[in-house]
Amino acid sequence: MCGFAGFLDASRPIAESELRSRAAAMAGRLLHRGPDAGAEWVDPAAGIAFGHRRLSILDLSPNGHQPMQSHCGRYVIAFNGEIYNHRALRASLEAAPWNRQWRGHSDTEVLLEAIACFGLTAALQRAVGMFALALWDRRDKALRLARDRMGEKPLYYGWMRGTLLFGSELKALRAHPSWRGEIDRDALALYLRYSYIPAPYSIYRGVSKLAPGTVASLSLEQARLQPGATLHTETYWALADIAQRGLREPFTGTPEAAGSDLERLLREAIREQMLADVPVGAFLSGGIDSSTVVALMQQESAQRVRTFTIGFHERGYDEATHARSVARHLGTDHTELYVTPREALAVVPQLPQIYDEPFADSSQIPTVLVARLAREKVTVCLSGDGGDELFGGYPRYRQGLRLWPWLRALPLPLRRGLSSLLATTVAPTVAATQQAIRLGSMGAAHLRAGDRITRLAEILALERPETFYRNLVSHWRTPQQVVSGGVEPPDLLCAAQSWPKLRDLGQRMMYLDAMTYLPDDILVKVDRAAMASSLESRVPLVDQRVVEFVWSLPSRMRISGGQSKQLLRRILYRYVPRVLVDRPKMGFGIPVDLWLRGPLRDWAEALLAERRLEQEGLLEPSAVRQKWLEHLRGQRDWRYPLWNVLVFQAWLEREGETPERLVA
Repeated sequence: MCGFAGFLDASRPIAESELRSRAAAMAGRLLHRGPDAGAEWVDPAAGIAFGHRRLSILDLSPNGHQPMQSHCGRYVIAFNGEIYNHRALRASLEAAPWNRQWRGHSDTEVLLEAIACFGLTAALQRAVGMFALALWDRRDKALRLARDRMGEKPLYYGWMRGTLLFGSELKALRAHPSWRGEIDRDALALYLRYSYIPAPYSIYRGVSKLAPGTVASLSLEQARLQPGATLHTETYWALADIAQRGLREPFTGTPEAAGSDLERLLREAIREQMLADVPVGAFLSGGIDSSTVVALMQQESAQRVRTFTIGFHERGYDEATHARSVARHLGTDHTELYVTPREALAVVPQLPQIYDEPFADSSQIPTVLVARLAREKVTVCLSGDGGDELFGGYPRYRQGLRLWPWLRALPLPLRRGLSSLLATTVAPTVAATQQAIRLGSMGAAHLRAGDRITRLAEILALERPETFYRNLVSHWRTPQQVVSGGVEPPDLLCAAQSWPKLRDLGQRMMYLDAMTYLPDDILVKVDRAAMASSLESRVPLVDQRVVEFVWSLPSRMRISGGQSKQLLRRILYRYVPRVLVDRPKMGFGIPVDLWLRGPLRDWAEALLAERRLEQEGLLEPSAVRQKWLEHLRGQRDWRYPLWNVLVFQAWLEREGETPERLVA
């Protein structure tokens, strides 16, 4: 696991010393991603420079240092990630007419030589892993950027004043003297809706996230003739294709056979991901996903697996007791830490620096804390992320499968009438009741009831399943009314014509989550939180072989009878008693709603002050203040839209930027 950055400036001759110093400055911002070593590679004639920071995982010697040049001298690579099947890939190279000597045993060297032997696209199709990379072709004078299939590793790129900048995190791009960041108000509107900024957008105008499974290319000639030219992109792997293939070639075996096949694939993925020259552990929440990963890790290990859990004292937010029971049953070397509200709140001011652009999934706080805990004992940690998107674990899947057929059976005029009645009569009555009740256990129950009534009113008026799903995942339903001058750009959830022709709403929801929420929220959360502590995170459930197999399964093997994760449960029950893991999904959150009325109130009030919002000119003060006051009064639970705004405001403050300089 590493971090890299670089740039291509073909506008003028640049001295080697200047190229190196700029590349070093960019890579220096990524020290947390690679504290073990750093280096630069430059080509003054082409105006290309790579900077790299290394977290040593495989081949701890200097033989694994980067940027790395291929034995033939044609290619130079800066690489972030892991190639899990590097041993098999190396064997295939040795069987080919390839007579060079290996310098070491790093997976980076294997991938680089595979590129030299097979070409970039063919090498990536052979590789199993998580990665982002920059590759310079010295013969063809061309730059290529690539990202792994599911989007585990980040890669940003964009033109700034005639220079193409690229890197693992935005903070590296900001270190280049050509940088001029302008807030993209349209992307800000998307952020308020989803709590993250979906690819290809970023918070800055002109800076993009490379889509998963994609290669972007730019030749030196094109950079010279057309500074600012759009990079050519091609897809080497697409989940849409995998889903369509699953429809054409479905799995036809029994659930027992499917469970055995899935366990075999998971054990293979976990076995490969446990390979490292440094200590390895796992995050354990005690839920289905992480418990399955840890159970199979323990089966593959001759030693006790190290597991890590964060606990909270607040009722309804603590999973540590469940994790402890699972760890005790499996016999892992378990470490847990109970965190006080003060310790959790201390993370909040650090979030803008860790996540680099506005990112408002509040479970980022415990994720940061558990990563810090794990880093005290290990350098690599496996997680159970991805299981919800693959196996239908989110409550919204069951809600959708239960609610939409019922809604569709009702005539649209009747639904609209019911929606109007709930919104104009029932919801205001409940809101008035809520305000009259002092917030406590009873008040909180009324608060949830009021929000559910309002949500039901919104859902009743929806006409199509596509808008139904988008409503379920939206925090601000009309963010263009909140962002001054912002208009939501198109995103995947608005492009139903591009979706694979999946049979049911549950499949469509899981596909959309795997294309958006998983790479742009879940995997971002764990990558940035872990790397902030120089910890490598690995996610075996999104191994491409697992993903491709799961998408061949009939829906009933994922969700059946209102219960999700059917096959994962079948595997887990072989190693852990049902009583330890069968319970309602809790999530990995924090009590944001209570904290905003308590210990975070002064912090929030300062960020949401009307005069401050007016001076910044980015958000409409009236829309924000209305939700804030309703939340404080107990009329509504606006924790999610308010947290989105607060994280953005904190990010803006941390950047130390003024709207005049940031906003176009």
